[in-house]
Amino acid sequence: MHILIVEDNRGIADNIADFLEMENHSFDFAMNGIVALEKVRSDEFDLIILDLMLPGIDGLEVCSTVRAESSRRIPIIMLTARDTLPDKLEGFDAGADDYLTKPFALEELGARIHAVAMRSLANANSQDNSVQVGELELIPETRSVIRAGKEIKLNKTCFRILHILMLASPRIVSKAELELQLWQNDPPESDVLRSNIYTLRNRIDKPFESAMLYTKHGVGYSIREPEE
Repeated sequence: MHILIVEDNRGIADNIADFLEMENHSFDFAMNGIVALEKVRSDEFDLIILDLMLPGIDGLEVCSTVRAESSRRIPIIMLTARDTLPDKLEGFDAGADDYLTKPFALEELGARIHAVAMRSLANANSQDNSVQVGELELIPETRSVIRAGKEIKLNKTCFRILHILMLASPRIVSKAELELQLWQNDPPESDVLRSNIYTLRNRIDKPFESAMLYTKHGVGYSIREPEE
């Protein structure tokens, strides 16, 4: 996932970044609330790790502003030394999805990132509204995929991959993120993802004049409208 770390303690921020890098996530930093909001407005993040005590604008205001301004619900995990029940309730009221008190183990942060991401994916997949990118449409309720008026038959895994990529479009989704969303912590040993990407490309691109499934080698995959 692409994660924004909002933390004014450089040592803590660096430790989190090192851990996220080992987990194959990409990340960006903000050392105060003002910069955090600027980055959220200009970039697409899959999750925000948000310190509560920040210079300029505190974490509560950052959280509530993100919720008010964003058209999609970005998962937010709050980090803070304030551990009383009223503090936690205030954080959840501002729109936090989870609340982790300092000091914390990086392994626990990783588990909470995974849990919050899975809840976010489940909420997205439970929606019955169709998803459309250009001439390509996916209807979760009926498991239908249509491109340029032609229905496309997909197996369950290809359908899920396409749904994830279309929900994220035009952002590139990394292999690690796809595997996490598809199989959680138990990915297949063989290269099942690559095989399904190959099948998906044959179904949604090969019968048509232009491609919509793009691969950025070493980074990941995306669904977007055909390039001119």
